[in-house]
Amino acid sequence: MSEAAVEEVSVLSSIYCGEGEFQLLQQSAQDGLVFQINSTVGEERRLDISLLFHLQPHYPYHPPDISVSSTGLSRTQCHNIRQQLLDQAASLPPEPMVHQLVEWLQFVEVTEDCTGGEEERKEREKEEKWTAVLSLDHIRSPNRYIRLLERWSEQLQLTGRLFLGRCILVILQGARANIKEFCRLLKTVKVDTDSSGKKCKERMMKVVIETPSFSSCGHSLQGFVVMNYQSVAELTAAFKEINMTELYQQILPSLSH
Repeated sequence: MSEAAVEEVSVLSSIYCGEGEFQLLQQSAQDGLVFQINSTVGEERRLDISLLFHLQPHYPYHPPDISVSSTGLSRTQCHNIRQQLLDQAASLPPEPMVHQLVEWLQFVEVTEDCTGGEEERKEREKEEKWTAVLSLDHIRSPNRYIRLLERWSEQLQLTGRLFLGRCILVILQGARANIKEFCRLLKTVKVDTDSSGKKCKERMMKVVIETPSFSSCGHSLQGFVVMNYQSVAELTAAFKEINMTELYQQILPSLSH
């Protein structure tokens, strides 16, 4: 069983802490983790839904197995929602993803077969502004590294913030496809130097959260601004200044690990 899976389940149990929201059903080194999250599906018509996740020992390099059930949906609708979740999981990088999948489910439109709006959803994703928070491992060559981040954000029409301190965070806003391209560049271009002084790629970058901007309770960022902070209080104040306190509260459990 991967350490990442155990840590993610701990975080999930603190996020979905309402009565009956989260239940750990199985935990073993051989079979992995099985747990249930009771949530809702649909942006306009909210329907209760039960999600059963099985994180196998090789998770997150192997996407989770997912089962879907609901008293308010037909068997066909549950099957199609499950398939959409599996497709979404397969498209994500091999990182803890369950919270992101549950959040993504809030914006899936429930139709009679749950498939007719898929192309429309993809088109909306191209047009809608998304917000992502990335965590970087280290920056040893700040001039080169920051210059590349600024250049990519400009080329991809992204705005954001770079917070430099104990935790290095990048907030990005823009088209979801462009955010994904930004992340791809981070992991494929030599942006920094390692401990021996050799140029290296950002292999330890993690996507902490990715969400439609209107659900992050913030406002549109302008430009790409670099900010230094010395303490947790300063970082908290920085998020408050850009009206993203709720987003900060969502990512806080990930920063504590």
